[in-house]
Amino acid sequence: MLSRDAILKADDLPKETVAVPEWGGEVTVMAMSGALRDEYEDVIYIGEDKNLDNIAAKLCVFSIVDADGELVFSILDIEKLSKKNGAALERVFDVARRLSGIGSQEVAGLKKNSPITP
Repeated sequence: MLSRDAILKADDLPKETVAVPEWGGEVTVMAMSGALRDEYEDVIYIGEDKNLDNIAAKLCVFSIVDADGELVFSILDIEKLSKKNGAALERVFDVARRLSGIGSQEVAGLKKNSPITP
């Protein structure tokens, strides 16, 4: 059985380098911590409603980190980031989703109730 110390010392936030030629290089994507996941969900859920506008950019903001593991963007950058190349955002989004355990069924569930989904 894992001890408290073993759990707290575990390096459980994997990182992955993603090539983004559209942006001229690579970015580092890291799994969200529990606290970051809560912040991300606060941006998605507003009370009972879901705000799925710019969903890929939102996850990228909470997942792209610098060499020290610090977030590169803030929530103030969501709209600007959402105007970047869609294929690049989707590539980073897919990695961020996988690393943070956000399954495709969860994303489909979010989108299913979206007013913009046909």
